[in-house]
Amino acid sequence: MDTSHVIWTIVMFLSLVVYLLPMSGILRKAGYSGWWCLLMFLPIVNFIMLCVFATAKWPNLRDAKT
Repeated sequence: MDTSHVIWTIVMFLSLVVYLLPMSGILRKAGYSGWWCLLMFLPIVNFIMLCVFATAKWPNLRDAKT
């Protein structure tokens, strides 16, 4: 394994972390499990779930007494 492969692996892992942490935080604040962010790696499912999350009543707003 050469140095460029190791550097590329580290950069890709850090990019993945930078992508997943904010997304899982947003989902948790909305009242969903943070694990839902893993669906964004499935090509068709990511668009469907984006539409579902955008149009659904968020669980934390459903439970709030306004």
